[in-house]
Amino acid sequence: MSDKLKRDALAYHQQGTPGKIEVVPTKPVSTQLDLALAYSPGVAEPCLEIAKDKSNSFKYTAKGNLVGVISNGTAVLGLGNIGAEASKPVMEGKGVLFKKFAGIDVFDIEIDEEDPDKFIQIVKAMEPTFGGVNLEDIKAPESFKIEQTLIKEMNIPVMHDDQHGTAIISSAALLNAMEIVGKKIEEMKFVVNGAGASAIACTKLYVSLGAKKENILMLDSKGVIKNDRENLDESKAMFATDRRDVSTLEEAIKGADMFLGLSRANVLSSEAVKSMAENPIVFALANPDPEIPYEEAMASRKDIIMATGRSDHPNQVNNVLGFPYIFRGALDVQATTINEEMKLAAVRALAEMTKESVPEMVKQAYGEQAISFGREYLIPKPLDPRLISRISPAVAKAAIDSGVARTHIDDWDAYRVELEERIGIHQSLIRDVIATAKSQPKRIVMIDGESSKMIQAAFSIMDEAIGTPILLGNEELIRSRIAALQLEMPEVEIINPMRRNDEREEFGAQLWETRKRKGMTLKQCVKSMRDRSNYAAMMVENGQADVVLGGVTQDYPNALLPSLQVIGKRADVNRVAGMNIVTANNNPYFFADTTVNVNPSAEELAGIIELTAERVRSFNIEPRIAVLSYSNFGSAKGEVPAKVQQAVEIVKGNQPELVVEGDIQANVAVNSELQQEVYPFSALAEKGANTFVFPDLASGNIAYKLLMELGGAESVGPILLGMNKPVQILQLGASVREIVQLAAIGVVEAQNN
Repeated sequence: MSDKLKRDALAYHQQGTPGKIEVVPTKPVSTQLDLALAYSPGVAEPCLEIAKDKSNSFKYTAKGNLVGVISNGTAVLGLGNIGAEASKPVMEGKGVLFKKFAGIDVFDIEIDEEDPDKFIQIVKAMEPTFGGVNLEDIKAPESFKIEQTLIKEMNIPVMHDDQHGTAIISSAALLNAMEIVGKKIEEMKFVVNGAGASAIACTKLYVSLGAKKENILMLDSKGVIKNDRENLDESKAMFATDRRDVSTLEEAIKGADMFLGLSRANVLSSEAVKSMAENPIVFALANPDPEIPYEEAMASRKDIIMATGRSDHPNQVNNVLGFPYIFRGALDVQATTINEEMKLAAVRALAEMTKESVPEMVKQAYGEQAISFGREYLIPKPLDPRLISRISPAVAKAAIDSGVARTHIDDWDAYRVELEERIGIHQSLIRDVIATAKSQPKRIVMIDGESSKMIQAAFSIMDEAIGTPILLGNEELIRSRIAALQLEMPEVEIINPMRRNDEREEFGAQLWETRKRKGMTLKQCVKSMRDRSNYAAMMVENGQADVVLGGVTQDYPNALLPSLQVIGKRADVNRVAGMNIVTANNNPYFFADTTVNVNPSAEELAGIIELTAERVRSFNIEPRIAVLSYSNFGSAKGEVPAKVQQAVEIVKGNQPELVVEGDIQANVAVNSELQQEVYPFSALAEKGANTFVFPDLASGNIAYKLLMELGGAESVGPILLGMNKPVQILQLGASVREIVQLAAIGVVEAQNN
C-alpha cells in the first residue's frame, strides 16, 4: 500500500464520527406520544404479539432487514489472523456495501473466540436478533465446521461469503467462458491451486454445475492433494486424487481446460499456461496480485480467457456482485437458509444478465464505448445498477420453489421496482462521473495552486488518473508545501503567471479585443493577467488547458467574474447558473440556482430551468422539475408565484415533453401521495420531484446549506451551468474531496465540449 493511500485510509476512517456506520431511527421520536409508542408503555404490545408467535418479529421489528456480519478475525483479507478487534474496519466496510448495494442494515459483530464450538454457541445464541448471518474472514478448516453447523442449527440464512461469494461469481464467469469456447463442463479438466475456504467452495459449486470429481486436481502448499496423504482433513479429502503421476502444478496443468487460482501471486508461469488445452480458461484470483500477471498470461497465447480479482483488468471476480443481492432475496421471502438452489439461481442470473445489452451509464462509468458479451466480458460490472433487479428476484424465487421461504411474492414486476427504489438506482452517480473522467483525462488549471487543499486534490487527481493538474502560483512555495505534505509529485506542472511576461502581454491583448468597448484599456487588460483567475481562464480560452477550477480561497462571485469576462456564457443561454447535487435517502436531488442569480426575471428563470434539465440529463437521469414557491398552483398571490408560473409556461412552450411543475411548495413537490390526493393533475403526482429550481438565490442557497447541516445529506457542487467552456468554481473552504469531485465533473464536461 502506498504512503498516500495509507494516509488517506486512516484519515477517511477517523474524520468526523470515527468508523463508517451508525444507527438511525426509522420512526419519529419527537413527542411524548412518540416516546410512549417507541418505548414504555407502547412497546409492550409488539412484545406480546411476538411472544405469541415468533414470526411476528419480522412484522414489528427490523429483523427482516438486518444481517449480522460476524467474524473472529482469524483470516482478514490478506492480513491473516490479526484478531477480532482489528477486523472491525473490514466488518464495518461490509456493512456499508450491504447498505449501499442492497439497502440491508447491518450490525457488525466481532467475537474474540477462536474455538469453533464456542464461536458456534455464541453466534447461535444471537439468532433472535438477525434475519440473516454473513460469516466473514474466518480461517479454514474451522470455517467449514462453523458454517455447516450454524446452517443446520439456525433457522435463518447463514453464509460464509469468503467461501460462497467467490464460488458464485466465478461459476457464472465459468458458464459464460464455456459457452464462448464451446466446452462442456462434464468433459473439462480442472486444476485448482489453493485448498482454503474459497477454493473448496468454488470447486464444490463447479461439481454442482456438472464438473466430474475425477477430472479435478487440487493443490495446496504441499503439492497435488492425493488420497494417500496422511492426516488429510475432510474438506481436502473430498477432492483428493488417486493419480500418482502428478505432484507439481506444472505436471497437473498439462492439458487442463481450466485453472482456478485462490492461492498467492506468481506461482503460475507462462510456460505452464502454454501447456494447457486449447482455449484455456484461467481464473487467477489471488489478491492483490494474481497467480500470473494479467499481461503475461494474455501474451502467452491468443486463445486464453482470463479473469482476476482486480478492477484494473477485464472480468473482475468481485464478491460484491453476489452477497448483497443474495441476502436481499433471501430476506425478502424470510428464507430459513441459503441453499444450493438459491446459489445456483444467482449463478445463472449473473451469467444470463451478462448477455443482455449493457446500459449506456455503465459504459460511461467504466470509460468503455463497447461492452458486450465475450472473452473480456464474462460477468457484469460491479457498478451495474441492474444487479439487484436480476439476482435478488432469482434468489427469492429459488427459495420459494425449494420450500425454504416463509413468505411468497406474487407480483414480481412490482418487486423489481421496489428493489430499485429501495437502494436508489442512481446512487452511484458521482462514482460513475469519476469513472467517466478517467476514461479520457483532461488538463485542469487550478487557480489556487498554493492552497494545501488544492495541492492535495491535485495529487488525488493525478493518482486516480482523473486528469492532469496545472497548479498556478509561486513554484518554490508550492514545492515546499508539497514536501511538507509528504507527497510525491515531481512531474506536476506549476506555472507562475508573474514569470510569464510575454504570455501575459499576449493574453492581455486578446482580452482587450473583447473588452475594449466595455470600458477596459489595453494596459488594464494586460495588468489583469497578473490575477491567476484571469490567467487560468485565458489558458482554457487558448487551449492550453481544458478546465478552469478555482474558488477555494476566495468568495464565489469574485472567483466567477474573471471566467465570465474571459470565457463567457454559451451563445444559446441568457444566464449562467449554479446547481448542487444533494444525495439523501440513497437518491440524488438537483438544486438550482444555488450560487449565481440573485433575483432572476421570469425569462431568466426559464433559462435556468432549461439549463438545469440539460445537466440532469447528462447524468442519465430524467429530470422531474419542481419550480418552488410559497404557493401551490396559485393558492397564494404575489410576485414570486406569478414569476414562477410565467417561467414554467415559457419552458412548457419550449420543451413540452419536459416534466415540470410550478408554482409549488417544497414539501408538496416531494410528496407524491399528497399530490395524488390534493393535486392529482400535477405532472409530479406519480413520482414526485427530483429537481428543484428556486425562485431566487437566497432561497436556493439557504435551503441546500441547511439540508447539509441539519438533514445529514451530502452535496456535490456547486456545478456551474451555461459557460462557453468548462469552468467550475468551488465554495470558499471546500474540502479536498469536493475539489476532486468537481474536477471530475469538469473533465467530463470537457470530454463533451
